[in-house]
Amino acid sequence: MTALDLAPDRTGARTDAAADVITGARERIDALDDRIIGLIQERMAVSSVIQDARISSGGRRVNLAREMEVLGHYRDALGRPGTSLAMTLLELCRGRV
Repeated sequence: MTALDLAPDRTGARTDAAADVITGARERIDALDDRIIGLIQERMAVSSVIQDARISSGGRRVNLAREMEVLGHYRDALGRPGTSLAMTLLELCRGRV
């Protein structure tokens, strides 16, 4: 059995060359996903520090004006789907309000 025989099952490609490109690109995506997850975890930790400082000073857990800035930043950079991404990120970092 050749790589060409396995390519459609593994990658959906019809040639070995395309299967190689897809496999390499998927490896890069997997590495990028690992980095993104790490950055999100780092953001969650920093957000926790901010929330703790805000609460300990008598403030609220969430600053809605700041969250609107974050939503706008993601929307401006990524379009409408960026808003959904930012909402998910904010939820991960502060929980539901």
